[in-house]
Amino acid sequence: MHIGELADKTGLSLRTIRHYDEVGLLKASGRTEGGFRIYSRDDLSRLILIRRMKPLGFSLEEMTDLLRIIDVLDGEGARDAVVRSELETFIAQAVERRAKLEEQLAMADEFLELLRRQ
Repeated sequence: MHIGELADKTGLSLRTIRHYDEVGLLKASGRTEGGFRIYSRDDLSRLILIRRMKPLGFSLEEMTDLLRIIDVLDGEGARDAVVRSELETFIAQAVERRAKLEEQLAMADEFLELLRRQ
């Protein structure tokens, strides 16, 4: 698929996708004869994973680290204890960050309730 279709399917802007390409988070699977980027379903899945990390506040560097871990686990390192441990660390961070977002959402709900009572 072309970058526009990828953007439509993920809800991300063309600029964001190009930026992710520039920083190495997401590389196009190929290029057309005209030089346009072409993305695969695997690229789409990777981009959706990246998109899901954004609300949790993971930095580009952290995203890169997690994607490296996932690549190793998907490859021949599926039983690598060190890599599995790194994944567990990311899971713990995601749980913690999600809990903070949940607290913020509860405060937002309280705020809305106060406004509605006015």
